Amino acid sequence: MTTSPVVRPRSRSASLLQNQNLQAIVLFLVLLTALLGIWELGVNLQIFSPVMPSASRTIADFWNWISDPFYDNGPNDKGVGLHLIASLQRVLTGFLLGSAIAIPIGVLIGLSEVISKAVNPFIQLMRPVSPLAWLPLGLGLLKSSEGTALFVIAISSIWPTLINTKFGVSSVSKDYLNVARTLGASRWRTIWKIILPAAAPSIVAGLRISIGISWLVIVAAEMIVGGTGIGSFVWAEWNNLSITSIITAIVIIGVTGLILDQLLALLQTWVSFGEK
Repeated sequence: MTTSPVVRPRSRSASLLQNQNLQAIVLFLVLLTALLGIWELGVNLQIFSPVMPSASRTIADFWNWISDPFYDNGPNDKGVGLHLIASLQRVLTGFLLGSAIAIPIGVLIGLSEVISKAVNPFIQLMRPVSPLAWLPLGLGLLKSSEGTALFVIAISSIWPTLINTKFGVSSVSKDYLNVARTLGASRWRTIWKIILPAAAPSIVAGLRISIGISWLVIVAAEMIVGGTGIGSFVWAEWNNLSITSIITAIVIIGVTGLILDQLLALLQTWVSFGEK
């Protein structure tokens, strides 16, 4: 008598997930092909504005940019890769500065209800301010386009991280704190060993939002302050009426933002121990 193989639920779930992923990829390619076809047809039939390039021309120009992204023929003629690196350096520097300010303050106000209530009006006042509103102030105070870009990124990225850190710290289970107190743990040890690990998922969630805001801000800031950077590249190509180059930059900006977000999503998964 033969026994039929047992189909494990885990294997069935993995197979289902693979099928869903394959279907999603196929659907994505179908939608992309349809979008490019409508774009090409719309330009050929002169439905769109005359300044709009065709999809085929845009793809060809996109390939020209990414096939040699790091050439340098002077300050006004650089490859898109060099502009991207300059923007990433500014974003990461400003983001780290903002995080270095936001996390300690978030922990402080998360630990004290009195401090939280005292600081909250300042947070609510400055949080809705548009990042570009800080540009004139930065230029006036720092008198440096590079410093102004970092200032705007830092101050724009502070709020999501600060608010999420405060929420994570204030939401730590009282049972954890009571156990630490019973065992005689010092205040600093309790913060370092219990509060920060427990609040880490919320902190990283704030960092994930902040890095997205930083990447949005740098493009707009570089359009105004100039210099090397992906925002400056977009503005220069607009002045040259090179729409294909602008679309190339838009795609690169989107892909880079996606990668930054996914890196922090991996970090968020790593710190979210015990969560499904």
